[in-house]
Amino acid sequence: MALRRRVAERFREVNGVHPMTAADDAYVSAQFVVLDELCAVTGWDPDGVRRLMLDRRLPLPGYLRSDGAEMVPADLFALAERAGGVARLAEWFVGCWADPARGAAEWDAYLSGRYVCLRSVTPETIRRKDELTAAIRAAPAEPDAGSAAWLDRLHALVDELDVLEPAFTGYDRLRFGGPTSRDTCVDAVRARWPRPVTAPTGR
Repeated sequence: MALRRRVAERFREVNGVHPMTAADDAYVSAQFVVLDELCAVTGWDPDGVRRLMLDRRLPLPGYLRSDGAEMVPADLFALAERAGGVARLAEWFVGCWADPARGAAEWDAYLSGRYVCLRSVTPETIRRKDELTAAIRAAPAEPDAGSAAWLDRLHALVDELDVLEPAFTGYDRLRFGGPTSRDTCVDAVRARWPRPVTAPTGR
């Protein structure tokens, strides 16, 4: 229980103290798994995993459900396995960026557990999300903005981001202090620049 309490304290240090509503709990339960349950299936020791989280070797939970359950992605251990073990994970992860400083910053962000903005958190999806959001935000300043070709390009970017990102929940807007990237780069863009409606072809 001491390790569970310490993980909860660290989580709140990172995310602040915000209420989890019934809707938040339902969303999180559908998108994530309870740490103890994941460990039971994968053979990891739950307290061993908590120690790794506190030692900054594995990411913190993405959410604490209102009943205190530590909610983590189902692929929590996938990157460590890909790197050749937890001991190699940090070096491998940072090495996925050409700029070591950027890699170190992304490692810190990964460890925070706040990368709930991706369905699967990998160096590749992190980079691609950054590329897509930057391109979407820059799109209104392009010379052909508003044209049919521009709309096609814009919606292709938005559709790709839509696949990478989950829906988010109200709790996320509290801990992040405002709209999520889905709010600004998917939903708002689709509302402002809807796809042209193609009339059905008659005979």
